[in-house]
Amino acid sequence: MSAIRHIRKTVFRLNQAEFAVVAGVTQATISRWEKGGSPTLEEMQRIRDAAAKRKIKWSDKLFFEAPKANERASA
Repeated sequence: MSAIRHIRKTVFRLNQAEFAVVAGVTQATISRWEKGGSPTLEEMQRIRDAAAKRKIKWSDKLFFEAPKANERASA
């Protein structure tokens, strides 16, 4: 699972269209990120800010480290 997909599905619990609104991009952009693309620093900041607004426990490591198989199973 890509780091962005993990953030979207496990941390925010949103579908691609909903997460696109959070990140200020299109659903197609979210799809590209999940297939290996990367958000810009500005887009990462919007995601980080949205997590803070929603009082979601956050670490910037999430952008760079996709969860390991055993971590996914327990999420």
